[in-house]
Amino acid sequence: MTTSGDSRGKGLDQDGFFVREGSLARVPAPFAPVVAELTARLATRFAPDRLVSSYLYGSIPRGTAVPGVSDLDALLVLRTGPGDADRAAARAVEAELDAAFPQIDGAGFLLIAEDRLLGDQERYDMAWFVACLCTPLGGPDVTAALPRYRPTSLLARETNGDLHRRLPGMRERAAAAATREERDRLTRGITRNLVRTGFTLVMPRWGGWTSDLAESAEVFAHYYPAHADQMRAAARAARHPAAYPDLLDDLLNGLAPWLADTYLAVHGAKALPPQGP
Repeated sequence: MTTSGDSRGKGLDQDGFFVREGSLARVPAPFAPVVAELTARLATRFAPDRLVSSYLYGSIPRGTAVPGVSDLDALLVLRTGPGDADRAAARAVEAELDAAFPQIDGAGFLLIAEDRLLGDQERYDMAWFVACLCTPLGGPDVTAALPRYRPTSLLARETNGDLHRRLPGMRERAAAAATREERDRLTRGITRNLVRTGFTLVMPRWGGWTSDLAESAEVFAHYYPAHADQMRAAARAARHPAAYPDLLDDLLNGLAPWLADTYLAVHGAKALPPQGP
């Protein structure tokens, strides 16, 4: 493992700032047609005055996607909204791509309004995510003028310092999952979230960034060896949820509450969004 005083190989430049991960040049050849079709379908489904910019994130722009296993992740920055028509258009493109390309295991889009993304509330959450972990696909890079980011406790708090609030909902969804497919999908999403939360818990001490789930679990394990086995199991289940049918309940009743409490003790709670009038 790279030592905490050396940022080389840790997703940072020589000055300790995040280096944007991923690029269109890294998209593996089997996924190039998917990305091209995504661009074409977005242009068809969204009017130019609605869609400001589009981004890719995840394993495809990082160059680590596996045909038939990896999903297609995209983020759409809208002029305003998003509204029901925007969500319907996004869902339609997701379904069309999933049906047309067997090399992806589903497509999922995040939608956010430009003013919200660039507002103070999202400065250390979604704005950081887009600026550092998303690859520009179409339109201007709306985060280009933002200050650069370092792996600080503030960033850790504002990205994942709300697990204690989300945990009851996770348990409710797990209890309500009626089919194996639904359970697997939930296991995949929750385990990914827990591994990333575990990593950001120790991110400022480690002094770097990784999106690799296995590496994230190992970095976490270095600082919290008593919980290493559970975190490693979560990382494995995030890739192959069907192989771990009973793990989700164990994590939600063991690792997750410990992680939520420890996160609050180390970094504090993520700021609540402002209340409307």
